[in-house]
Amino acid sequence: MSDPLSEVVALLQPTARYSKRVEGAGEWCIRRDIPGEPFYAAVLEGGCQLMIDGGAPIRLQAGDFVLIPAVHALVTASLDAAPDLPATLPTQLGEDHFRIGRQHGPVDLRMQVGHCQFGSPDAALLVALLPALVHVRGEARLTALVRMVGDEARSRRPAREVVLERLLDVLLIEALRSRGTPAEGTGLVRGLADERLAVALRAMHARPQHGWSVAELADQAALSRSAFSARFTKVVGVAPMEYLLTWRMALAKRLLRTRELSLEQVAERVGYSGAVTFSVAFARQMGMSPTRYARVGEPV
Repeated sequence: MSDPLSEVVALLQPTARYSKRVEGAGEWCIRRDIPGEPFYAAVLEGGCQLMIDGGAPIRLQAGDFVLIPAVHALVTASLDAAPDLPATLPTQLGEDHFRIGRQHGPVDLRMQVGHCQFGSPDAALLVALLPALVHVRGEARLTALVRMVGDEARSRRPAREVVLERLLDVLLIEALRSRGTPAEGTGLVRGLADERLAVALRAMHARPQHGWSVAELADQAALSRSAFSARFTKVVGVAPMEYLLTWRMALAKRLLRTRELSLEQVAERVGYSGAVTFSVAFARQMGMSPTRYARVGEPV
């Protein structure tokens, strides 16, 4: 059976930018502007608060893990930091090792944080299928994975980049599937947590070449056509046919970039009766023909 979550993460092509150890003491506040990149952190000791893109503070404690697939403005602060506390800069103690707040004496926070990037040209489209924030408490496996990513990032061992890519794949999948009750919002993870919708989602991913209709997908989910459409749109955030089109186009773009299949074969793989109908649909979505896309890639 197809695993949509693994397929989306694999298509995202995560690669590590950096991972660092951070320790803090006293009262402090750090502000960062990040260009929509994935951010993750594991709190090893103590606690802090996190504000994402101007949202309400999230209190983190030892054993917590957070993943933000696309963050733009990030504020981290000590638990007792005043709302108007001026931002400070961390002090580098060593390679990938930083201290924030009071520079001497015992620390009251230790955490491992990291930034990665998604190599896929469809990253924005695929990230929209994921939750805006994953906050997991008490999952030792995630903390261990974050430490492994940090260790590998600092190493100069052979095949370092390959190992990092595999570790990040596992970290992201583990984080996304470790969520307990689905949070507010929409996306693929919430859809997979819905027993009925998960059957339809897995069917679409397993057979993107099939000529799915809303009625047939509703049968897969054991729901009426109207009930399925309303439930899917509410939970996943897009209508069923729009989700299917998004997934087919992401697959088509990957196949076109490899240049291993003919246009007719790509069309067949993603559910179109021929190259002409596929080319029309692709051009409508991408603003260029599939032939041109295979030659020059994403439009600037």
